[in-house]
Amino acid sequence: MPDFQFALFLVIFLALAFDYINGFHDTANAIATSVSTRALTPRQAIWMAAALNFLGALFSTGVAKTIGGDIVKSASMIDQHVISAALVGAIAWNLLTWWYGIPSSSSHALVGGIIGAVVAGRGWDPLNLVGIEKIFLSLVLSPIIALIIGYLLLILMMWLFRGFPPHALSTGFARAQIGTAALIAFSHGSNDAQKAMGIITLALLSAGEISTLDVPTWVKFSCALAMSLGTAAGGWKIIKTMGTGIVRLEPFSGCAVEVTSSLVIFGATLLHLPVSTTHVVSGSIMGIGASNRIRSVRWGVARQMLLAWVLTIPLSALCSGGVYYLVQKLF
Repeated sequence: MPDFQFALFLVIFLALAFDYINGFHDTANAIATSVSTRALTPRQAIWMAAALNFLGALFSTGVAKTIGGDIVKSASMIDQHVISAALVGAIAWNLLTWWYGIPSSSSHALVGGIIGAVVAGRGWDPLNLVGIEKIFLSLVLSPIIALIIGYLLLILMMWLFRGFPPHALSTGFARAQIGTAALIAFSHGSNDAQKAMGIITLALLSAGEISTLDVPTWVKFSCALAMSLGTAAGGWKIIKTMGTGIVRLEPFSGCAVEVTSSLVIFGATLLHLPVSTTHVVSGSIMGIGASNRIRSVRWGVARQMLLAWVLTIPLSALCSGGVYYLVQKLF
């Protein structure tokens, strides 16, 4: 019994650690554009994002139920060792990409980590292929949708504000970015924090501590706090890539990026679908940059980011699978 309780405690600890790392790994996604356009100072943006990430995380639990219930067929088919290995693989990939300043996806890392650990520990049978396909489509299509919306939104905004002096537009939209940055921070919390909630709830269900996938209140608050604290820790390396590496943004275009990203992320939350904030924001930036001038987008940087995204799921799966095999060999 003590070993069983320790295994469950370890899963909870790792899930909260993942949420914390997600906070500082993906903080840049919520604040990079407002910092790069100087609408907010880094300190102001970080603390605003931390507070709104916390509030957003308490919004709903639909995404948590998707993560907890749609990747594996039944919680009874896996155990705490499998879930722990999945989290270690996802955390390792997140830390590696954060260290090198690569804006990869925590969501992809988590999904890849779960798949790799389940296959290593229990084979292919426990995987819910229909649910995984739904999650995969959500992760793939969301940045494409963001790119299209961003492209069209900037064209519409340029037409609506075509008669305004450039200086007045820059000043006005710099102020508006405070609101749009708050909106994307709330949206980020509403989707990303629920992934750790789903993992902890799955672990509790697998351990027989709860009987349904309904997220306990203490899990909601714990995950919201972990993400908020991680956000406060910041992620400055990724801010540089997201804010200026793909395309140089002004307050006008930066505001459009944040509106587009918020719509896509929050829409996914309402549909109970997990998305990658990194992918959505990057897709928005590319679409808005392309609508202004195709050549203004640094496609070389975009290709490097795309390569990291494509590799995230298989490499995090290999990492978590390796962790599971290593633990079994040692213990």
